[in-house]
Amino acid sequence: MIATVGAKTDTGRVRRDNEDNYLILDVATGRAWTAKQEERQPFRFEIGARGLVVAVADGMGGALAGDVASRMAVETVREMIAPLRDAPGICAAQKSLTECLREAVIYTNLVIHHRSLDDPRCNGMGATFTGAAIESGGQLGLVQIGDSRAYLLREKRIKLLTRDQSLVQNLIDTGQISEEEARTHIFRNVILQALGAQSEIWPVTSRVALCSDDLLLLCSDGLSNKLEAEEMRDLLLENRDDLRAACEKLVACANERGGEDNITVVAVHLTGDDLPAADSTEIAIETLPIVDAPDETTEAPSTDHRDGSA
Repeated sequence: MIATVGAKTDTGRVRRDNEDNYLILDVATGRAWTAKQEERQPFRFEIGARGLVVAVADGMGGALAGDVASRMAVETVREMIAPLRDAPGICAAQKSLTECLREAVIYTNLVIHHRSLDDPRCNGMGATFTGAAIESGGQLGLVQIGDSRAYLLREKRIKLLTRDQSLVQNLIDTGQISEEEARTHIFRNVILQALGAQSEIWPVTSRVALCSDDLLLLCSDGLSNKLEAEEMRDLLLENRDDLRAACEKLVACANERGGEDNITVVAVHLTGDDLPAADSTEIAIETLPIVDAPDETTEAPSTDHRDGSA
């Protein structure tokens, strides 16, 4: 299985700082790229037994804190999963990469939460996180906290794979407001889970069986609040042979419509003879059981980000 990856992050037209970040991690080699390493795109990986992890994080907390939270999110996940290339690391040998990603996210929450308590400059910081584990055998695992999104484009159909963990999404689900009303709702920026906001989190984890020529899209709400899914689909289809250009055009479109927020996009095109051809555009999503989160007494990893870097 071959994965071609493009990524782009942008401050937008209103914000002074970019509090978004992304992660591209080749578990086989331990090599990783984040928002500060956009060279050599698009990336191309041959996915072996250890797999590939990509993720988007959207920081909150203002000024220093939001940037620190999103960088800690992607870097701590990287530091916990990268050792899998040599040994099981944080995971028992029988666990899948998706399960390892979920455990890494739970521990990352504790790292960020403890930092927010220890450093007054980071009080109240947090980050959304949507991560994808692309496993050998054509399995896609998703781990989500907050409202960064994952979409899958198959043939000419695009499907939202995640559900926003937000107040307005709950209001939509209960029929109290429409999706159109949600776009301008006074509480549209209120999310129900974020890394670091509290000691316990419950990541929503799901699986999707991949097909050849599938295209995965992860993005922060700076994109999804500006473009409809069908508009994303059209731009991806027009530029699927140049994913860096596809990501740049998605970001440019969001900026043309105001660019009030930071915008981050990661696109992954999956090909290979070991992936089945799609026999329909149907995309089945399997939601996995929610596991118990660690409590306040659980010891967090010793990752040190006291200098504000990740």
